[in-house]
Amino acid sequence: MSLFLPNGSRRMPLMDFNSLTLEDCGVSLISDDELVRLMSAALAEDGVEAGDISTLSIVPDGRSVTADFVARESGVLAGLSLLQRAAALEPLNGRMHIDMVMVDGQLMSAGDVIGRVSGAWRDVLTYERTLLNLLSRLCGVASRTARFVAAVQNVSSAVKVCDSRKTTPGLRRFEKYAVRCGGGHLHRIGLDDAVMYKDNHLASIPEDQLAVKLAESIAMARSQRELRFVCIEVDRLEQLDVVLGLEAGLVDIVLLDNMGCDALVEAVAKRDASGRPIMLEASGGVTFDTVADIARTGIDRIAVGSITHGVKWLDIGLDITPA
Repeated sequence: MSLFLPNGSRRMPLMDFNSLTLEDCGVSLISDDELVRLMSAALAEDGVEAGDISTLSIVPDGRSVTADFVARESGVLAGLSLLQRAAALEPLNGRMHIDMVMVDGQLMSAGDVIGRVSGAWRDVLTYERTLLNLLSRLCGVASRTARFVAAVQNVSSAVKVCDSRKTTPGLRRFEKYAVRCGGGHLHRIGLDDAVMYKDNHLASIPEDQLAVKLAESIAMARSQRELRFVCIEVDRLEQLDVVLGLEAGLVDIVLLDNMGCDALVEAVAKRDASGRPIMLEASGGVTFDTVADIARTGIDRIAVGSITHGVKWLDIGLDITPA
């Protein structure tokens, strides 16, 4: 029995979401059950079960309508395919139909019609805000991600812009899908699919015991489950030396936390001299102003938490043409 699965349950084989097409990523990352969970919670929060009194009191029953999802500003589309799937599932149960005019990952300009929803007028109005909230949030994530990716690719096409676990509670997989829509690279999905030893994990380990403890812990973790990767966070080059001295194959990524560009260059030189195929990832306060300089240092990955936690929603509207 696995140390990490005391109830004896079995984990599904890991899937590399970064290697999938965007369409397959959306289906694999976000199951129908996940869509039902989110939509049920969002509609319950909005009081739908008790009744949309505004709509019920003014819109006649039995009338149908078609409305356009319209981008009010430029950006990257993300999430429309998820809404299309959700419309056929509980709790919407096919009350409306969503057609995609544009596809997730596509660039939008202000005024673009990106999709259409058709159904009973009352239903369209009742569900409008829930649909727009999710779509606007995910488009914001995708658009911010795309800006960072573009800034990095102007310097090096080899450097990956990665997300983090700094996501909205309950929206983890949705926001990570939006990161993919914006051209970003998905980091670990949660606590269960990769090893990542951060500073607070290492704080209790004496410096002279760090190498032994890391080797023991990584070996135990790898023996217990399939992992996406093993990552160790360091904030000093002396710690990087310890990691580079570990047995080959134990560590996949070293996260270089809050290091300046000079230190990053030195870290790359140390890694290259070691001959170890370990990826180096810069992290900590990365902004649009600094990301290009970080990419020039020769590191492999840049973790940008703000592509999810620092997002401005993209303005998406739903326009109904009066009869």
